[in-house]
Amino acid sequence: MILTEMGANKIAVIKEVRGAVPGLGLAEAKALVEGAPKTIKEGVTKQEADEIKKKIEAAGAKVEIK
Repeated sequence: MILTEMGANKIAVIKEVRGAVPGLGLAEAKALVEGAPKTIKEGVTKQEADEIKKKIEAAGAKVEIK
C-alpha cells in the first residue's frame, strides 16, 4: 500500500496511518505522511488493504494498492 498524496487534512491522515500500522509512533507517522509518496504497509491481504484504504481516503489522502 502506497500513500500517494497527503490531502488537506494532515492530522486525520496521520491518525489513520497510525491506526493502520501497529507500533508506529507519532513522529514516524508524521514523517511518512509528509513524505508522500511512501509505502504504508506491505504484505497485507486484499481485504485488509481495502479497509485501510477506505479509512485513509475518508481522512482526505490518496492511497494506491499494488
